[in-house]
Amino acid sequence: MPPGKRRQSNAMLYTLITFVGLFIVATTVAVIYYVKAEELRTTTADAQSELAEMASADEIRRVGDIVGAQLPGETNLGTLTQHFDRMTGLVLGQPVQVTSAEVKVSTAADAVVALMTQAAPYVALPAPDPNATGPDPNGVALASMMRDLLANVKQTIAQKDATAQQLQELQQRFDDASGVWQQTQTDLTAKVDEYRTQVEQVTADYNELKSLLEQSSEQRAANLLKQLEDERATSRQLNQDLLRTQAELQVAQARLDNALTQVGKIKPAPDQEAAAHTPDGQIILVDDASGIVHIDLGSDDRVYRGLTFSVYDRASGVPRDGKPKAEVEVFSIAKKTCIARVLSSTEHNPIATNDVVANLIWDTDKVNEFVIAGQFDLNKDGRPDYNAADAIQSLIQKWGGSVSTTVSATTDYVIIGTRPSVPPEPTLETLAVDPDARTKYEAAQARLARYNEIQQQAQALYIPIYTYDRFLHFTGYQSYVGKAGAF
Repeated sequence: MPPGKRRQSNAMLYTLITFVGLFIVATTVAVIYYVKAEELRTTTADAQSELAEMASADEIRRVGDIVGAQLPGETNLGTLTQHFDRMTGLVLGQPVQVTSAEVKVSTAADAVVALMTQAAPYVALPAPDPNATGPDPNGVALASMMRDLLANVKQTIAQKDATAQQLQELQQRFDDASGVWQQTQTDLTAKVDEYRTQVEQVTADYNELKSLLEQSSEQRAANLLKQLEDERATSRQLNQDLLRTQAELQVAQARLDNALTQVGKIKPAPDQEAAAHTPDGQIILVDDASGIVHIDLGSDDRVYRGLTFSVYDRASGVPRDGKPKAEVEVFSIAKKTCIARVLSSTEHNPIATNDVVANLIWDTDKVNEFVIAGQFDLNKDGRPDYNAADAIQSLIQKWGGSVSTTVSATTDYVIIGTRPSVPPEPTLETLAVDPDARTKYEAAQARLARYNEIQQQAQALYIPIYTYDRFLHFTGYQSYVGKAGAF
């Protein structure tokens, strides 16, 4: 064979071999791809089936909404498992048992049913299914049940506190009652001791009387005669002492009278009414047209509105009977002077400048003390007024004086009324008609005794005594007698 043809045959042989090789490789690759494709299709179908079992297509599309935010390093299923384990841990406590979700849910449900069974007496639960063996955990909200339980716990605590408070109050009352009982026991014990002492005394007296009764009549008579002689001797001694004391008193009184007589010859006794005859102020201006006068006494001298003064001649001064020429009443007061309206005056002897004024009760620098006794006819109607002493006392206190019930060294004046009348001593017939007649009689006697005692004490202490009329003259209040509101 020529060389040119040999080279051409080899080239075709190489080409054919190459094509066959490529065909074999392509066929092998196609077979491998087909096998892998079938395997992948089968795996995909199995995965689709498993995914369908795990979630529906709609759930797969909303997996983000269902699961929520995916935890770091966890799949959606892992995130859901973590949330489920957290909820199971809240129900059963930590740590959560590693087991299936079915077991976890069943265990949690059993625990909830047990708690609901225990809580049934304390909270309101839905009506159970008649066929169920216990409460339905799906029919009760645990949060609502816990709120009810907490409310019941708070109510129980409040009731406990109230009960504790009541217990404390009861304990306090018990302690108080115990203290009262102990005090009562002490008092009763003291009473028992007192009664025991009385019983012992009565027993002793009884024994003494018994011994006296057991004595013979001669012995009793002798004892009684002896006691009578002892009493007579004691009485004679007391009578002698009284006679001796009276004699000594008479001698002392005679000596005192003699001494007073001798002193009177040397120096006359002071005038006990001198203070009442001393003027309190002076008329400094007279306005006859307006019927007012100005007096040299003001607020600095403690003058009051409504205070009355008797007006006396500047030459003769205050007379013994105190009867004034006029009466005035203060209605306006300055610091050093005051203005008074004329209550009464006479045409033949009118008020003049420099005439003097006086009031027995009022004083510029002291508080005069009065004692009131007797009966008074305030309005001059001929009958004593039952409240006369109180009315005069109110007038004295109104003008700055004070009133005492007893005469003492501090008493300045005594206002004496008429002698209190004493009714006849009630008889049995009078007492039958008026059971209080005895009380009234004794009260009248007491008033009379006080009247006499005040007079005697005032005379002994040289305290001026004024009748009701002289009292009105010396206070410039005669014109007000009989007017409404005078006392």
